Amino acid sequence: MDIDKKQSVETSSLSDGFGANELHLDHPDDYLRENERWATEHDLNTMRRVGDRLPSAAFFVVLTEFCERFTYYGITGPFQNYIQNGYKVPGSNPGAINGGQHLATGLSNFFQFWCYLTPILGAIIADQWLGKFKTILIFSLIYILGDLILTLTSIPASILHGGALPGLVIAMITIGLGTGGIKSNVSPMVAEQYGRYRPFVRTLKNGKEVLVDRELTVQSIFSWFYWAINVGGLSAIATTELESKVDFWPAYLLPTLMFVVCVVVFWLGRSKYVINKPTGSIVIKAYRIMTLGFRNFRKAKAENRRILNEDGTQISWMEYAKPSLNVDGGSVDWDDKFVDELRTALRACKIFLCYPVFWLCYGQMSNNMVSQSGQMNTGSVPNDIMQNIDPLCIIILVPIFDKLIYPGFRRCGLELRPVTRITCGFLVAALAMAYAAIIQHVIYTKGPYFDAAGDGDNGFNNISAGIQVPGYILIAISEIFASITGLEYAYKRAPEKMKSIVMSMFLFTNAGGSILAFCFNSISANPHLVENFAIVSGLMGAFTVLFYICFRHYDKREAQEAESRMLKESNDSK
Repeated sequence: MDIDKKQSVETSSLSDGFGANELHLDHPDDYLRENERWATEHDLNTMRRVGDRLPSAAFFVVLTEFCERFTYYGITGPFQNYIQNGYKVPGSNPGAINGGQHLATGLSNFFQFWCYLTPILGAIIADQWLGKFKTILIFSLIYILGDLILTLTSIPASILHGGALPGLVIAMITIGLGTGGIKSNVSPMVAEQYGRYRPFVRTLKNGKEVLVDRELTVQSIFSWFYWAINVGGLSAIATTELESKVDFWPAYLLPTLMFVVCVVVFWLGRSKYVINKPTGSIVIKAYRIMTLGFRNFRKAKAENRRILNEDGTQISWMEYAKPSLNVDGGSVDWDDKFVDELRTALRACKIFLCYPVFWLCYGQMSNNMVSQSGQMNTGSVPNDIMQNIDPLCIIILVPIFDKLIYPGFRRCGLELRPVTRITCGFLVAALAMAYAAIIQHVIYTKGPYFDAAGDGDNGFNNISAGIQVPGYILIAISEIFASITGLEYAYKRAPEKMKSIVMSMFLFTNAGGSILAFCFNSISANPHLVENFAIVSGLMGAFTVLFYICFRHYDKREAQEAESRMLKESNDSK
C-alpha cells in the first residue's frame, strides 16, 4: 500500500471512529472513504442496495477488451461472404474463395470452436506460470501475427493465385490461439480491479444512505464489460462496407491496426492494475484430488465405513480427499479449504451444461442469418451488415437493464437471481430462432427465386430484409440475460485461485455450441433452412425447461449464501 492510501485510511479511521481493524489483510483497497461506514446487520436487512463506482483500472481493461472485440468482429464480419462467394462476380455479393454456404458455415463454426477451446490453454498458462497480465500481453502478439497473415493473403494477387483459403485457415488457427490467451483472463481480470469486499453504507449527496453491495457491483462490471464488447462489435459495419465498396484486404487491415492500439492501451495501464501472481498447477492438483477422493470413497463404501457430517448425512465423494480425514494415511500438498474450493468450482461449472445449445442459437446470427439476409432485399447496404443490429441493441439495452430494469425489480422486492436471468435468456433465444424459421418460410414463398434465392448467380427474393430486425433484437435480449449472467456467475462462484480456469470452462461451452452446429451443417443451406431454425428453436426450448428444473434451487441457495457472507463480513468489520 502506498503512503497516500495509508494516510487516507488512517484519516478515515480517526474521523469515523473506527480502529485499525478496518484494514483488510488480503485486500488493501477495502477501507472506508469519506461519507462511508461499515454496514450493520440491521443495514443488511433493511437498506436499499446499490452497486459501487468502477475503479479506473477496470476501465483500462474494458478498453482493451473493446479493442480486441473490435478486431475479432471486424475480421469475422466479412467471413461468410469471403468464403461463400466468388471474387468480383458481377451482380453477386462480395466474395473471394467461392466455397459455397456449406464451407462458409463449416469454417465459421470451426473458427468459433477453436477460439473457445483455446481459453483452457490460456487459463492454465496464466494460473500456473505467467499470471493474467503477462499471458494477455504475449498472446496479443500471437493475435497480431494472425491478423497480418489474414490481411496479406486477402490482397487481390493472393486471391487470384489461390492463396486466400490456406491463408484464411492459417490465420484462423493463429488468431484463435491468441484469442484463447486473452478471453480466459481479461474478464476475471476486470472484476479483480474492484478491491472492496466488505459491505458498507454510503451517504449520498441528498443525505440518504444506501448499502453498497459487492455482488451488485460485480454484476454491473460485467454488464459494462459486455457493453464494451458490443461497441467493439460494431466494427463489422465498417469492415463489411469496406469489403463491399473497396476490397477485403482493407477490411482486414483496419481491425489489425486497431489491435495494435489494443496492446498499447493494455500496456499503458500496467501501473494501475491489481495483478495477482500465478498460483501453480491448479488443473493437475484438481485431477489428483478428484482421483484420490473417488478412490477413497469407493474403498470406504466397500468396507462399509462411510463418513458422516454432523447432521448425519454422508459426506461427498470429493471430501474423502481432505487431509484432515486422512483416509488412506498418505500425505498430500493441499488442505481442506482447497478441496472445498474445488467442490464450489465444479458446482459452478454444472450450471454451464445447457449453454452449448444457447451458443448454437447465437451462432446462427453470424452465419445462417447472414445468408438469410442475402436472400432478401437489403437496399444499398451489404447483406452481412444486418448482424450489427445485435450489438447496437445491446449498447442501447445494457444501460437500461443496469440502471432501470434490474433496480426496478429490486425496489419491488424481486431480485432476479442468476438462474432466473439465464432461464429468461434461454427462452428469448428459443423465440428468436422460432422467428427466424418463420421469416425463412416467408422468404421461400416469395419469388422470383423462392427456395433457391442467393444460390449461385441467383439474386434475392422480393422481400425486405427489414423483417429480420425483431430477430436480432430478441438475440440481443437473450445475451443480456444469459451471456452476461454466465460471465458474472463464472467469476463470482469460482474460488480465488480458479478464476481463469472456471471462466475458461464457461467459454468452452461456446466451443460446444460450434460442435453442435457441425451436426446441422447438412441442413444449413437452401432449401432446408426452415427446418434448421425450427429444430434449433425446439432444442433451445426443451433445454430451457430442463435447465430450470435442474437448477432453480440454486437461486435460493445463492441468496442464503450471499446473506450469510455479507453478515460475516459485516461482523468482521466491527
